[in-house]
Amino acid sequence: MKRNQIIAGDSAQVLKDLPAGSVDLVVTDPPYLVNYRDRDGRTLRNDNDATGVMPVFVPMARVMKPDSYAVCFAGWSALPQFTAAWDAAGLRIVSQIIWQKRYASRKSFTEYRHESAFVLAKGNPRKPAHPLPSVMDWVYSGNRRHPTEKAVEIITPLIRSFSIPGDLVCDPFSGSGSTSVAAALCGRDYLGIDIDPKHVVTGKARLVGVARFQAQQVPA
Repeated sequence: MKRNQIIAGDSAQVLKDLPAGSVDLVVTDPPYLVNYRDRDGRTLRNDNDATGVMPVFVPMARVMKPDSYAVCFAGWSALPQFTAAWDAAGLRIVSQIIWQKRYASRKSFTEYRHESAFVLAKGNPRKPAHPLPSVMDWVYSGNRRHPTEKAVEIITPLIRSFSIPGDLVCDPFSGSGSTSVAAALCGRDYLGIDIDPKHVVTGKARLVGVARFQAQQVPA
């Protein structure tokens, strides 16, 4: 079983090689299917191609343990496609989390001042002992390592709420590796997968830094 590594590859294929029922928690941030381009012209692989995103959810659900959770970020514009894919994978929405921004990330019919994620259940997992608020404040990462990088401070509460130390946390859309970093800092094992090799390099470098930091915390 692969643990504590970030793998370069197509998640739909990589997940098929993992044992069924081996992942305790999924926390992931797939492309929102909006053909995103940031101020520096950076784009996301498969952000204009649903066939590179939706096929991941069935094998993702297969590797999740019975009665476990997945937390998946998603934008509203492609929500019908996401909900259909989750339903086909046997995952049901049990809650939604909104992060309120103090700035507008985009202006159209309204000012976009939030991010959202959906809490998905496989089976009937036990409810968290200390449920998170459904609305929280956003922490901006600066997007230095990735065009849509989520801050570790955003991911950490999700991992603490929906898993326990020693669990395996998987992110099939790993990006810059924030989920894996948060998992390692929380005492969980991690497994990241990303189709873009340069982001895999970034994530691995961040995990080296985490390991170095943790080693320095051990009393001599």
